[in-house]
Amino acid sequence: MTAKKQVPTKRNANTLEIMHDKNKTEDHQFAEIGLSATTLNAVTARTFSQQTMGEIDLTETISVMREKVAQVNSGNLIELEATLTAQTVSLDTIFNELARRAALNMGEHMSATESYMRLALKAQAQCARTIEVLAAMKTPPVVFAKQANISNGHQQINNSIQSSTRTHAHTGKTVNQQNELLEHQKNGEWLDTGKTTTASGIDKELATVATLNRGTNTAR
Repeated sequence: MTAKKQVPTKRNANTLEIMHDKNKTEDHQFAEIGLSATTLNAVTARTFSQQTMGEIDLTETISVMREKVAQVNSGNLIELEATLTAQTVSLDTIFNELARRAALNMGEHMSATESYMRLALKAQAQCARTIEVLAAMKTPPVVFAKQANISNGHQQINNSIQSSTRTHAHTGKTVNQQNELLEHQKNGEWLDTGKTTTASGIDKELATVATLNRGTNTAR
C-alpha cells in the first residue's frame, strides 16, 4: 500500500514558538522574551496592522522585528530612511485631505472648518519635522571645534586669604627688583637703606615684605 503524504499542520498564528536554551530555565526564558522591547513592539505592530494586513503570525512577526533591529545595530540605516520618507508622503497626504475638508465646510460650518484646518496644520508641522530628521540623517551637521590655547606658564587665581598672601609675596619680589634697579642708577651710587624715612600708610605693607625679602637674600 502506498503511504499517504502527511500534510504539515498549520501553526497557530497566535502561538509563540520559543527555542529552548539549556542554560536558562523555562520561566526565566519566557520572562526574558516577554519583557523584551523587541517582542513588545512586535506585538504592538501586529495588533495595529491587523485591520489592514489581516492576521500575521506572531512568531514570524517577532523574528522580522529582530532582523530589523540587528540591521540598525550593524549601522545600516536604509530602512529607517525609507520609513521616514514614506511617512513624509503619508503626512503630506493627510494634510491635503484635511485641508480639502476644511475648504468644503468653509462659509457654512465654520467650527468644522476650524477643526479640520487645525488638524491639517498639525499634519503639516509633523511632515516638516520628519523631513528635517531625514535631512539630518542624510547630511549630518559639521561641528567646528575651536581649540583653546592654554598658557604653560604660572597661573594664579586669588580666591582666598592664602591667595592674597601669595600675592603680597610676589609684590615684595617686585619691590626688591625695583630696589636692585635703583642701585644701578644715579651714576653708580648705592641706595642708602639705613637712612631713616617716614613711611606712609600705603607703603607699610610693602616695606615689611621688602624687609623679609632682604633677609632671604642675606641668607643666600
